[in-house]
Amino acid sequence: MKNKFWIYLIIIAFIASISGYLITVNLGIFQNQKINQTTVDNKKVELPPEKKQIYRCPMHPHIVSDHPGTCPICHMDLQLVEEESLNTANPISSPVSNISGRDDIELGFERQQLIGVTFGTVSKKNLIRKVRATGKVAFDPELYTAIEEYRQAYATWKQVQSGSVVEMKKQIFELLQSSRTKLKLLGLNESKIDKIKDSYDNSLNLLLPQGKAWIYAEVFEHEMSGIKVGQKILATIPSKVHETFVGNISSISPVLNGQSRTIRVRAEVPDPKGILRPDTFMNVTIEIEFGEKLAIPEDSILFSEGDSFVFLVKDNGKFIPKRVTLGEKTQDYYEVVEGLNENDKIVTSANFLIDSESKLKSVLNRALKNTN
Repeated sequence: MKNKFWIYLIIIAFIASISGYLITVNLGIFQNQKINQTTVDNKKVELPPEKKQIYRCPMHPHIVSDHPGTCPICHMDLQLVEEESLNTANPISSPVSNISGRDDIELGFERQQLIGVTFGTVSKKNLIRKVRATGKVAFDPELYTAIEEYRQAYATWKQVQSGSVVEMKKQIFELLQSSRTKLKLLGLNESKIDKIKDSYDNSLNLLLPQGKAWIYAEVFEHEMSGIKVGQKILATIPSKVHETFVGNISSISPVLNGQSRTIRVRAEVPDPKGILRPDTFMNVTIEIEFGEKLAIPEDSILFSEGDSFVFLVKDNGKFIPKRVTLGEKTQDYYEVVEGLNENDKIVTSANFLIDSESKLKSVLNRALKNTN
């Protein structure tokens, strides 16, 4: 009886151990399945794949590690660049960037705060550019003489028009055209020449200003875009910085100064107090109004190999390098000709750091493609 008792006891213990093992195995399998699956309305839903942290050398992007360390080549600390999925079935995303050597990237809110990312919105603005130039009060005996010669030639031409001597009329007409050409070379336009042919415009202001003064401003050729006759001009002199002389551009020289690479812009300003003296140095500002244009801040734009681009921001935290065609530039803004739409969200600061990340991802993607 005792032997049978011990035999039964051993059999029961064996069965219990086998049952415990099977329960443990099944529980482990269930827990593993629970990690990757959940149920919503009695339907299984796959959870996002597990992610890991990636560390990369900023100077050698092909050096990659799953833990902090140093680069074996340059010994720089590996930098945490992004979290990537362990699911390697499709390791290379399809970038939508239209900039060579750069891919779109994703940054979480915490990383955006860490590197100081700020955003702006593409909008229409009234663009005004201010061109600053050196100038002086005119003392121009040559132009004064040319104006008087033209006036005399014009007066003579009016007198001989009713005459019958064809040869004399021809000579006077040629003299008139010659003096007119000389005025053009000295910087006067057609409308200004037509105005001064009568005595209403006092050319003595070119020698001794009397209630009105001519100002000559020398504008660099690369700043001439948008400058036209009739635009407002502001001028000050060092001795009276709070005194501003306001006038309008009367003519723009057709001749470029080869030594200074400037173009002379002439304007007439009122001087009722008689403050301005010939050859007085002046600081000149010309305001150019371009009207309402689609514009973005200058700080938001990056330049690379002839391309200008910004980082377009999507709601899911994706940053996309986007090529833009730029127009006129003001002090703080660029006109957008093509590439962006009104109300688009763009990066306005820390874009250099985002650009570095974008280039690193592009290099990694190319390396993975070559490996595959």
